[in-house]
Amino acid sequence: MNEPTPPSWERATLERIALRALDEQRRARHWSTLIRLLWLAFLFLVLAAALGWIGGGAKEPARSGRHTALVDLRGVIGVESRASADRMIEALNAAFKDRHTVGVVLRINSPGGSPVQSGYINDEIRRLRAKYPNVPLHVVVQDLCASGGYYVAVAADKIFVNKASLVGSIGVIMSGFGFTGAMQKLGVDRRAYTSGENKDFLDPFAPENPAQKAHAQQMLEEIHQQFIKVVREGRGKRLKDSPEIFSGLVWTGERAVALGLADGFGSLDSVARDVIKAEKVVDFTPEENYFEQLSKRLGTSAAESAVRALSDLWGGGAPLR
Repeated sequence: MNEPTPPSWERATLERIALRALDEQRRARHWSTLIRLLWLAFLFLVLAAALGWIGGGAKEPARSGRHTALVDLRGVIGVESRASADRMIEALNAAFKDRHTVGVVLRINSPGGSPVQSGYINDEIRRLRAKYPNVPLHVVVQDLCASGGYYVAVAADKIFVNKASLVGSIGVIMSGFGFTGAMQKLGVDRRAYTSGENKDFLDPFAPENPAQKAHAQQMLEEIHQQFIKVVREGRGKRLKDSPEIFSGLVWTGERAVALGLADGFGSLDSVARDVIKAEKVVDFTPEENYFEQLSKRLGTSAAESAVRALSDLWGGGAPLR
């Protein structure tokens, strides 16, 4: 019998190339499948975070033994911030409802923010203090407790500061810019069409309207008086009779104690140990999970575009702080 003729080198080379091509195709399919699975897992986790299935909300602290409950209010107070009224109210309720809570410390480090959100938190603190009369709530100020932050603080039983803390800013501001001079130099005309004579209220591209300016000032005065009333109700006779208190100035912690804006000096540990008499501290602060943070970052550009579109459509003035 004749032995089979061995394949030529050309055939062997083609076979090797074909096998490598098949291997590459298999690897590509595997990678494609893996990437799709990873994307599906990522989308599921984002959806779960958005629906509240994982992370977010108030922490689930250890519930054994008497303790001081801590809630941190950090940053600007606003609807979408981690210091929103919804988040703070949820955490405060959890802290008061815990049967092992001896007292609550609201630790504030905030420049202020929305007067509406601050008002919601203030109202809820006063409601909880009335509902749980045996559970005191004290504020501990870190670096800053100004404007809306102080609006929240005055609902507490006592306010403790550091000597170098900055406290106060009891006032309201509405700010903006005027571009009429720049537009004239550039030869740009402003064309805005409204169905109401004040729909272009405080339009930065139009000359200042005295009537609109007076109306804005009236609104600021009304909100300022609301702020003053809340401070007087919260601080009572502890507040010194000084017109500068409500001028919008910020004071050091040492000066704030002298003016009656604060009650004394203290930190979280010292207040828990010496005032509440429960040295163990349990944190009830709500925290954003990583997926919420990532979702917000991914949605920032889209949200800003939507806000700009709505602003162009409906107009509007500058926000209050």
